[in-house]
Amino acid sequence: MYRRDLITAEIEKLAQVLARIIGLKTELKLKEAEDLFNETLTSSFGLDRSLLLENDTEGFSNWLKVANLNAEKLNALSDFLYSELDFENNPIQSGLFAQKLNLIYQCLIDDHQIVHLINLGRQKIIQQYL
Repeated sequence: MYRRDLITAEIEKLAQVLARIIGLKTELKLKEAEDLFNETLTSSFGLDRSLLLENDTEGFSNWLKVANLNAEKLNALSDFLYSELDFENNPIQSGLFAQKLNLIYQCLIDDHQIVHLINLGRQKIIQQYL
């Protein structure tokens, strides 16, 4: 029960950070939003943004295995990455992030036997652009 409460609190904190990032973008404070995004990737997920920007998915795939994140954190990470997709204004970065998102969705299905309807919809959107 205690572990579940800790996970829930962490996910709620991540949701608040994501809302803050979206708010900063709405206010056109893009540098602050990017800094907060990068800081959260590192502090909450132990992920370096450079892995997301690699053309090859091998490094990210290895990171997924080593990080061994629970399903809730993987889903939170997918929310963070999905919020950064902007195929119209930033197609290269969005394409790279989309590849990593597909790996996360596959990990949720294969390793955790979890399929979210929201994620299925997001996968369809991603496939349209890839």
